[in-house]
Amino acid sequence: MLVRKIRNGTVIDHVPAGRALLVLRLLGITGKEGYTVAVVMNVESRKLGRKDIVKIENRYLDPGEADKIALIAPTATINIIRDYKVVEKRQVEAPETLTGILECINPTCITRKPREPVIPRFRRVPGERLRYQCVYCGTIIEEEEILRQLTGTQ
Repeated sequence: MLVRKIRNGTVIDHVPAGRALLVLRLLGITGKEGYTVAVVMNVESRKLGRKDIVKIENRYLDPGEADKIALIAPTATINIIRDYKVVEKRQVEAPETLTGILECINPTCITRKPREPVIPRFRRVPGERLRYQCVYCGTIIEEEEILRQLTGTQ
């Protein structure tokens, strides 16, 4: 299979297999925006076994988008392309703290009270698995819940 190079834009590589469409959903790319998008799914990878790749022509990510991608594709690399050359390559990193991105799943958490103007805030739990802990009530949110909240999938 041949996927052509892009002149300018972003290539998101090393996305865990099956999550490329979630990356597009997270970025709000539906196909109506006019970007040329290439999605390659379940290709062989020495690093991951299987991976997805997303190429978006003439679109660059802002830092907040890169942080969110790290939450659903923690192994991803972001390549910035200009004139067919990689001018920047970086590994995504899940942020140590998240503010206002996720909702606490604990129904009694202060962040869930309508009369309390408290913005949800989470701290990353050390370890290999992607997990965050609410700084207000201590509830742990696992990767599956993070995916559900960010992409609206069940």
